[in-house]
Amino acid sequence: MTNREEKPVGARVAVAGASGYAGGELLRLLAAHPDLEIGPVAAGSSAGQPVTDIHPHLAQLVGHSFVPTAAGPLSSADLIFLALPAGESAALASRLPDGQRIVDLGPDFRLADPAEWAKFYRIPHAGRWTYGLPELPGARAQIKAASRVAAPGCYATAAILALAPLLAAGLAEPDDIVIVAASGTSGAGRAATPELLGSEVMGSVSAYQAGGVHRHTPEIEQALGEVAALARGRAGPGTGAAQDSRTSRVTISFTPLLAPMPRGILATCTARLARGASTDALRAALARAYQGEPFVRVLPEGRWPGTAATAGSNAAHLQAVADDHAGRAIVVAAIDNLGKGAAGQAIQSANLMLGLAETAGLTANGVAP
Repeated sequence: MTNREEKPVGARVAVAGASGYAGGELLRLLAAHPDLEIGPVAAGSSAGQPVTDIHPHLAQLVGHSFVPTAAGPLSSADLIFLALPAGESAALASRLPDGQRIVDLGPDFRLADPAEWAKFYRIPHAGRWTYGLPELPGARAQIKAASRVAAPGCYATAAILALAPLLAAGLAEPDDIVIVAASGTSGAGRAATPELLGSEVMGSVSAYQAGGVHRHTPEIEQALGEVAALARGRAGPGTGAAQDSRTSRVTISFTPLLAPMPRGILATCTARLARGASTDALRAALARAYQGEPFVRVLPEGRWPGTAATAGSNAAHLQAVADDHAGRAIVVAAIDNLGKGAAGQAIQSANLMLGLAETAGLTANGVAP
């Protein structure tokens, strides 16, 4: 007889890249998922080590050890999460069986345009998978039907959720968008680098990769361009059609900031107001777009998002205002970069792909203090 309460066994899932922060968050959420069983847990250089050596907070996974990152062991699962660095997901996916359900948390399959890909990565373009942001128009049905899904980047998730309803409603101009977003240090991954040392980060907020060189820039432009095109009746999101950010005229200036906190993103997104747009109209567009959405909340007027309120959750908090003086729409978004920006969002898509309740194993409630 055991003292541990066993949950019913459902679909079996595997995680590759499980020793990183996003991989660890996947394991934390999956361990409490009512319908999913954790199968192979892979981590290249940590193969053979107990999971709890790397993730001591996952006490429920005592007895689990990392396996090598190889197609054979992983392909026994009903669905595989890939939480790997750029280029590694594409290489591994090419060795997995056709039809194997996969959710990739990395960038390998997000971009449709090979030329945009080549600006940011030195490896060959691997193509595009269905884009895993269920709250976009028409995306939920596409994710349900897909066997391969590319989960959005963390910065991209915050910015797209903030701006897509405004572009769809014609309340903001697409060719003059400015995004300044601060992220916790876990967004940079687990690799030890001098600029991420506690003594360097504590008490300091710093900018990095400004001037259009951050790899989430084309991803945001692509998604917002497709939303704008859909509103004009030309194409739908996630189709991989020839239409791209250039034909949709979406142009963003994106400046990421590193903040002295372990997790969270606060994105301030602005765009030129369309003629006659007001705060009420901006808020109404957000409310219409996300009515009934379990994880996106438009805050009461006058209350602004903060990262503490979304920590540990799959939630996105939004607030909008029209700056009549500058003629700009302002939308502020807060998410947990490891939750809605990574692991939580990946599980949200996996639930849809497996025919489960979309909210299974996830929460819109943060942790405090």
